[in-house]
This record gives sequence, C-alpha cells and structure tokens, in this order.
Amino acid sequence: MCSTGCGTPVECFTGALRALVGEDLSSSFGPAVLERATVLVGARNVIDAELARTVREGELTKASEHDGKATMASWLRGHHRLPQGAASQLVRNGRALEALPALAAAARSGLVPPEAVRVVGQVASPEHLAGAQAQGVDIAQVDEALTAVAMNRPHEELRQVVAHYLARLDPDGPEPDPTEQRSLTVSRDATGLVVGRFVLDAVGGEKVQAAIESILQASRPAGDTRTRAQQAGDALVQLADNALASGSLPVLRGRKPHIGVLIDLEDLVDTTAEAGVGAGAGRTTFGGIISAAKARWLACDGNVSRIVMGPDSRPLDVGRDKRSFPPHLRRAIEVRDHHCGVVECAERRLRRPQLLVRRAPPGALDRRRRDLRGQRRPAVRTAPHQGPPRLPHRTNTRRPMAHLPPRRHRDPHRRTVPHRRLPRYTHLISTDTATAINQK
Repeated sequence: MCSTGCGTPVECFTGALRALVGEDLSSSFGPAVLERATVLVGARNVIDAELARTVREGELTKASEHDGKATMASWLRGHHRLPQGAASQLVRNGRALEALPALAAAARSGLVPPEAVRVVGQVASPEHLAGAQAQGVDIAQVDEALTAVAMNRPHEELRQVVAHYLARLDPDGPEPDPTEQRSLTVSRDATGLVVGRFVLDAVGGEKVQAAIESILQASRPAGDTRTRAQQAGDALVQLADNALASGSLPVLRGRKPHIGVLIDLEDLVDTTAEAGVGAGAGRTTFGGIISAAKARWLACDGNVSRIVMGPDSRPLDVGRDKRSFPPHLRRAIEVRDHHCGVVECAERRLRRPQLLVRRAPPGALDRRRRDLRGQRRPAVRTAPHQGPPRLPHRTNTRRPMAHLPPRRHRDPHRRTVPHRRLPRYTHLISTDTATAINQK
C-alpha cells in the first residue's frame, strides 16, 4: 500500500484497513475464512500493543494537556468515548509493556493478546516491583518466563502462574487495609439500565452479603418465580430504599439524598392511551432516562416543584417543594378510590378537589368582634414574611389587618353550640368523600 502514494505508515495502514473492509466474504469458504481470522487476530494484538505504547508516550509527555485533558485516560473517555474501565486498562497496559521488554516484543509481534498483557501487567505494578527488588528477584527472567506461558499456554493457566508468583513474592499477604482493595464502578447502557462492578475485601464482602441475604430471606413469598440473581437485585434496591427512607444518610449537595426527576408538565399529566408510558420523558439526577409512567409512580409519594424556563433557557421560577397530596387528602382519595392508583387512576386523582369550608353559625362573628373590641390587648407581632401584624382592636392606619383565628384561648366567653356531625376542621376533600365521612 505504501507504493500507491501514502506518505506515512499511518496512511498506509489506513488504506490497508479500507481495502480489507471492502473485501467481499460471500465467496469465501472454511479454510480461507479461518486463515483470514488468524491474520486479523494477530493484527489486532499488534494494534492493541502499539496503541498502549502510544498512550504511554502521551502520558509521559503530557500530550493530553494540549487537548484540554489532564490525563490520557480522561482524553480517551472524553474524545473517543471509551468506557472508564477500557481507558484505564489501556494506560496500565502501556506501563506494563514499558517495564517488561520481553512481553512488549511478543505483543508487538502479535503473539500475545491484550488480555494476557493485562494479567502479566500485575507483576509490573510499583509495589510488586519494589517487593521483587527487595528480595533480589531478577525481573528480566520473570518477564521471559511469564511471556512464554502467555504465548504457549491457555489464559486460565497464565492467571494461575501469575497468582502463584505474586503469592510467593509476599508469603505473609498484604497488610489488612481494606480501603485499597475496594472499588465500585457504575455505568449505564443504551436502554438506561444501571450496570456495575464492585471488588470488595473478604470482610467487606461478608458485610454486604449479610445485609442483602437478610432482606432476601425475609421477602420470599409463596409462588415466587424470581431467580436467585433477581432476588439479590431486589434486596439490594430495598437496602438502599431503607437507608434513604431512614433519613440517617449524610447530606448530599446541601440536602438529604433523594431521587430527583426532571420532566415536562405535559408528559407528567398526559395519561391518555395515545401517549402510552411516555418512554424517555424524564431524566434523573444521575443521568438516567425513565418513562413518564415511572415518573408518575415516583411522584405518588414525592415532592413536586414547578420550574418555569424562559426563552433563553434560564429558570424564571423554581417554585417550592410540596407533596402532590397531603396525608389527609391521600386518605380521603384512598377511601374514594379504594386503592392508591398510581397510573390507572392518575387522571381521576389529578382532578382538582372541591373545597369544603365549615361556616360559622349566624351571629357568631358579630359576637366575637364585639367581645374583642371591649378588650385592649397588646399587638401581636409576627415575622415580616407572615403579613401584617394581628391587632385585636381597630387601627388608625389604612393597612389591611388580618382577622384573628377562632382560637379558644382568645375568646374565653365563647358560647357553646350544639354538636353537629360535621368535620371539625377545614379539609381539602372531594364531595363524595365528605358524604362518606358524614354517613359514618
């Protein structure tokens, strides 16, 4: 390919890849396909080794800073959209190939895959190199021996050999510092599912298993068709739900940790059959995408805050958090609907309830005002945000004055009225619910 006019090896390599991709495989048969796959596997090993060497050179020269990134791993994640684990592994492979020349030569020849480089690269970690130097171990001989195993033996045997070497390098084992052995990685796939991988020490793993197993064994109803993995996943979510509901977790970003969802008002209240579940309508705090049905499910027991956006995408009003239904209104709705009705009765539950106000008996307000005018009580000051002060007597100013609430201790001469079968306090409930309460 270089004879066709390409100037650099990278251009020649790019031209060869384009010609390789354009080749028709429909006329190929068994041996030809296997031969082609063998060549491609070797080329893949060479490309991975050369990529690791290039990443290591960029790490040494701080090339990522020329593109606005602090490290090569962040550059690979940001500009080439590699997963966090793959980007970090490329950096570690580059360091291992630099410290192990025999392994690097075999990898550049296409005889060692990148997975084998990852396993053998554990030998080249700073702590293991320091331990080998302290015990007088020849790293060059270890490099040649492990490279021979990686070239000629299965991958499982290579892992056993490397583990045997590391165990003999430190017979007493590492110091009991669990913080250096724990790691947790969480990511999301294209469908919004959360995929994670964690590594725990023996004691930490026992703690997590004990907590999950206790919830798992307590929630095994008759006829449960879930698998063991599904039961463990449900127990883990229940464990997190219990911790969030207890209110004992540390403050996160100035507030108690909770689940936050951002969704348009039209998607939240649209429960028609044409809208369906509203896939992808809501976005969670940590970047997850959920449907409008799940958002309504979370809003059933959550707080709702209205945010009004301006033309320039700036929030004009963030509103105040409030529960979608107060506790007394929720009880009344449950009496009316006979169930909570998260999605099925959403349209009925979102209907504005009617306001039922218990009116005072005729003449009661006049008697109260007459009694209060005869008593000269001092003014009751309130906070500035609570409106004007409550004065029990007339005022010479024209500022509006708030009426005194009908409290028992402010009217010692209040006449008693016959008991009626009416609600004692003012409630926001629907008409049919009030009828059901009065009939009891």
